[in-house]
Amino acid sequence: MTTNAQTKWYIDPKHSEVKFKVRHLAITNVGGTFKTFSGEVQAGNDGFKDAVVGFELYTNSIDTNLAERDGHLKSPLFFDAEKFPKITFSGILLKQDNGYELDGGLTICGITKAVRLEVEFNGIEKDVNVGLTRAGFEVNGKINRNDFGLTWNKLTEAGNFVVGEEVKLHFDIQLIKQA
Repeated sequence: MTTNAQTKWYIDPKHSEVKFKVRHLAITNVGGTFKTFSGEVQAGNDGFKDAVVGFELYTNSIDTNLAERDGHLKSPLFFDAEKFPKITFSGILLKQDNGYELDGGLTICGITKAVRLEVEFNGIEKDVNVGLTRAGFEVNGKINRNDFGLTWNKLTEAGNFVVGEEVKLHFDIQLIKQA
């Protein structure tokens, strides 16, 4: 008799980061992070092939190093953090010839769209200080903010948009294996 035992892994927020960048005034990128997030991965093996991934972050935790901009992003003009307190993702980690892809549904402001993110699996290690088994990943991708109803913008004198449509995503994720 064979079993399909699943191992649960949880994101360690103390050793993980959720970052983004977006073009500002068509000349530079402005970046930020979400400080509060959580997630879990259910995997049938330590190679994470076909692992099920669930992730959520809290829109009120956005931090761009400028309180005024953070307030604007939390307002109904962007994330409407009071009405939509979470951004969620649910998907499958697929093994490819040259690495992994994370395919699933990303929900922002109540709108769910299919996304594909590139994933680099950095390996598994035993934490010598506390004895926990950890796995590391780098996740990269791009989304169009307009697809999620985040359409606020203005034109500059030169005719460029103040805020770019493309948002670059970069997550450094460390998982802890459930005992």
